[in-house]
Amino acid sequence: MIRRRSLLAAAGLGGVALALPGTVAQAAPSGAPIHLPAPTVGRPVGTVSLHLVDPSRQDPFAPTPGPRELMVQLWYPARGAAGRPRAPYTTAKVAALMDQRAHLDPGTLTRVCPTARLAAPAAPGALPLLLLGHGRQGTRTDCTALAEELAAHGYLVASIDHTYDAAAVEFPDGRVVRTALEENPADWDAAEHKEIAARVADLRFVAGELTSRRRALLPCADPDRIGVLGHSMGGAAAAEAVRQDERFAAGLNLDGGLFGSPVPQVGLDRPFLMLTSFADHETWQRWREHQHAWGRQLRQLDSGHLSFTDWPHVAGPGHFAQNTSAETYRQLFGTIAAERTTEISRAYVRAHFDRFLRNRPAPLLDAPSPRFPEVTFVWSHD
Repeated sequence: MIRRRSLLAAAGLGGVALALPGTVAQAAPSGAPIHLPAPTVGRPVGTVSLHLVDPSRQDPFAPTPGPRELMVQLWYPARGAAGRPRAPYTTAKVAALMDQRAHLDPGTLTRVCPTARLAAPAAPGALPLLLLGHGRQGTRTDCTALAEELAAHGYLVASIDHTYDAAAVEFPDGRVVRTALEENPADWDAAEHKEIAARVADLRFVAGELTSRRRALLPCADPDRIGVLGHSMGGAAAAEAVRQDERFAAGLNLDGGLFGSPVPQVGLDRPFLMLTSFADHETWQRWREHQHAWGRQLRQLDSGHLSFTDWPHVAGPGHFAQNTSAETYRQLFGTIAAERTTEISRAYVRAHFDRFLRNRPAPLLDAPSPRFPEVTFVWSHD
């Protein structure tokens, strides 16, 4: 059973300006590099980060009134990567805060090596857009390996730091905004509805910003092919975003309880896929009873709540189990190998959006596959 509180938080993880990730000076990492799995195709991937401000909306969490301010990281297929430096995983300030918050050895996250290249020139043409949300008190880079895989296969992936929800967000001027969420709100229902409402508004705003006008140096998003996905609370927000906004053609939830919205009571009228580590949850049961459109719930055996993120790749090198406990490690990561869980989630996420944004066959979604015996079909609706 998924707890009311995000397991990510339980573990202690918890105008437009262009900003390149890692422009703040980073300390030299100590120890061997931690390489995230490269995309399964050799196409180069570029990345940039955007500083976006929504002047039409007041930030619901800010201590002083002001417009909602976001950092959004894009991953996209590039024309080439010659001469472009490899992107750091995150900034030095955020890395240091997350190492401490996540009980990792100091310097762990600065050792993480993604594949993408900073500001590599984008491939021409309009790309299907995928909006990606992190878990409660997570960060926009938590699913970098997944984002890079999708980008290499031709998607524009936009991952949003939900300010004051994210564990830490660094803006181009060096400000770092930490989470303002209570670890254990007195009224979980009210807190979750407020958090989901803010996240969905962020998703809708970013979709508009990326599709309303072409910006120099940035990849072009196709307004007729938009999907939304997220991990944990990000998955719940993805479901509510699909319910609210007809621009979102399909959604996907990575192990998130469907809190903070009426989705479990009313279902969705567009395709939605659940990839879960837990056997079941009462919000998923209610969603299945009311889902109107195509839907699947697939369970990945031997996994944990964080198995769908990059954290399995950093927990070992960062000595997470030794800094917390082996039992906590098992609860969050299960027993499945990091490389295998990333391979599985990449395959199913890509199959889903290839089917519903590109009209490509996706037999992986029709029946259990001998390629992935770890994945069981809990429920299907066509």
